[in-house]
Amino acid sequence: MEIQELYSIFRCYPTIETDSRKAGPGKIFLALKGERFNGNEFAMKAIEAGCEYAIVDEKPAGAQHEKLIYVDDSLATLQNLAKYHRQQFSIPFIAITGSNGKTTTKELVHVVLSKKYRTYTTEGNLNNHIGIPLTLLKVRPDAEIAIVEMGANHQREIASYCAYTFPTHGLITNCGKAHLEGFGGEEGVKKGKGELFDYLKEKDGTVFINNDYDYLQHMSRGIAHIVGYGTESGELVGKGETRDGMLEVFISKGMEPCTIRSQLVGEYNLPNVLAAACIGRHFSVEDRLIQEAIEGYHPTNSRSQLLIKGSNRIIMDAYNANPSSMRAAIENFAAMDDKNKVVMLGAMMEMGEAADEEHAALIALLQSKNWKQVVLVGKEFKEVPPSYLHFNDVSEAAKWYSSMGLDNCSILIKGSRSMQMERIVSENN
Repeated sequence: MEIQELYSIFRCYPTIETDSRKAGPGKIFLALKGERFNGNEFAMKAIEAGCEYAIVDEKPAGAQHEKLIYVDDSLATLQNLAKYHRQQFSIPFIAITGSNGKTTTKELVHVVLSKKYRTYTTEGNLNNHIGIPLTLLKVRPDAEIAIVEMGANHQREIASYCAYTFPTHGLITNCGKAHLEGFGGEEGVKKGKGELFDYLKEKDGTVFINNDYDYLQHMSRGIAHIVGYGTESGELVGKGETRDGMLEVFISKGMEPCTIRSQLVGEYNLPNVLAAACIGRHFSVEDRLIQEAIEGYHPTNSRSQLLIKGSNRIIMDAYNANPSSMRAAIENFAAMDDKNKVVMLGAMMEMGEAADEEHAALIALLQSKNWKQVVLVGKEFKEVPPSYLHFNDVSEAAKWYSSMGLDNCSILIKGSRSMQMERIVSENN
């Protein structure tokens, strides 16, 4: 079936579902395959559940149904359908990538722009080769601006997303020590993330850059349209400090001078707030609405959350972790005035050959601070000091947490997504 014909069907039933458990009327089921699953096997169940059509690239055993649409490659079809859909729009599409802070930045940009525009954005962190096309396909005809988060762990990945997302604007939050194994080191991270700037340079797009990072200024050279922000220079300038653990941002340029009192933990979120405010001003959102949007944003996704559990204050930042974000979180926690500080860190993934060195560096940083208790989780932590507790997995750490009955403590919980450090709290509710 030609993509134009398939798109005509999609316009009638504009909801693509890849999970047969969520199948239902008005939806099109698209069968994807992975190492441990084959969506083609569930196509008929999706149709039986009410789906209008099922797109498959393998014929289900013994199945013959007028609602089955056969294609050569379901994933490629998903991406091509998303590309065709994207081509129907002439609105700004803002792509956001980076090593740290891209999801929080995306959420902040979304709430700011939504004050003035009908805005669509990536749900959660569906920022890969499946999530991005699904995000594009959820952009409705009434859209005025779209925001697309792009994750990546290897070279040419961002470039592949740009090939069907066609961003008009772009932001790289930062380039840190993340996915070092796939990118081949820090310079590889810059090259991989920089594919977004390469695309926008070629397409005469606009980029937003944090002027505090010299490397981003270098990476954006040659781009005609650059909008800067930072703590010292740019179209929007602001500084931050924490009060009772929460970030306050003092805007001195680019908006009417004001103090934005966010619900985000930690000064390391300052660049995320400045980026959202800068993009809001670029798209002519009123100053008071920018402030209102940022102050009204409450993180609910285990990113920079402050949780109150009894007499304890818990900083839950357990959605992702790499050396850059770990160091920032530890430094921020150490600078807080709270007493009885407990640090619970999960191991960092995808570090490649740098894993031992980076985990040892974290332990050295922890040893330079004063803590009530340090708990390290994961086999990647080696040569743990005798005064620190070490558990192989989060279940053991959760049992320890339950048995301790901590009282009047401030607790930092952070780790890579696969460590599921949030279970320390969720399993003790």
